Amino acid sequence: MKSTGLICLATLFICLIGHTLFAQRVLIIGLDGFGAEGYKIAKHPNIDALVADGTLSLTTRPVMPSVTMPNWTSHLSGAGPEEHGVVNNNWTIDKHELQPIEADQEGFYPSIFKLLKDQVPNVKTAFYYNWANLIKSFNKKYLDEVSFEDNFGYANNYQKAYDFMLKNQKEPTMTFLYTVHIDHAGHDHKWLSPQYITAIEEADVEIGKLMNKLKVENLYNDTHFILIADHGGIPSGHGGVSMSEMQVPWAATGSQINKLGLVDYPNSNKNTSLVVANIFGLKDIPTSWSGVLPELILKKKNNKMKKYFR
Repeated sequence: MKSTGLICLATLFICLIGHTLFAQRVLIIGLDGFGAEGYKIAKHPNIDALVADGTLSLTTRPVMPSVTMPNWTSHLSGAGPEEHGVVNNNWTIDKHELQPIEADQEGFYPSIFKLLKDQVPNVKTAFYYNWANLIKSFNKKYLDEVSFEDNFGYANNYQKAYDFMLKNQKEPTMTFLYTVHIDHAGHDHKWLSPQYITAIEEADVEIGKLMNKLKVENLYNDTHFILIADHGGIPSGHGGVSMSEMQVPWAATGSQINKLGLVDYPNSNKNTSLVVANIFGLKDIPTSWSGVLPELILKKKNNKMKKYFR
């Protein structure tokens, strides 16, 4: 009896240790203005290495209009502007024309951060950004750490994201790491200009530094990475429906993601949160979320979620 009890205790201890060592971790890297055309031209060896063991789409569609706030809200809220109500870059919680189809007590459409806080014990969430309006469509009460880097810098936020992941390595974490500098290079010098391509390559360098730090601390292999963008551009800007504006890179890698390489698979910015929800095994998904779980990329289907998706 004593040996049986010891075995049970040992098994429980191993399970607890395993949960601590392999806490679920997702890092979303968001690059504003990063179109599929720019992806094809720029050199980005660190991004290539990151997604080599996962899946990459260069035909993912932004939501319309192809501008910043509607698309990042869609990425992180599983729905389009017609549901979340963020239809332009001037949206604020106090001043907007289209009301969200569903809202929390403060009037915000339910984001992936809310779902995680509601359903995952001890989850830690973070939001790093350098374009001031970006945070306005998200309820900060579901975020453990928020950092705005002014003057459109981003290197400090990359360091803060690493520090956050290191500090909370024994807890489930969801980190959103965003930079707007590629978009600004497009506006200032035109999309696909040498300056625009350089901005992509500069982001790739910072991504490489972050990946190396995570590897040193043994945080890389048990992290899911998702690389996303909001829109591409034409020489004069963006917001229209040209293919240059309406195709963006979308990539995912991690233990639950199939190694498919480059795929031509129907995908939308609305689907990002569905993938995150699947990784964490969330059960209660808002019925107003209109994104579709891209099951092709997943190694195993979460049957608890199956009924929520087309």
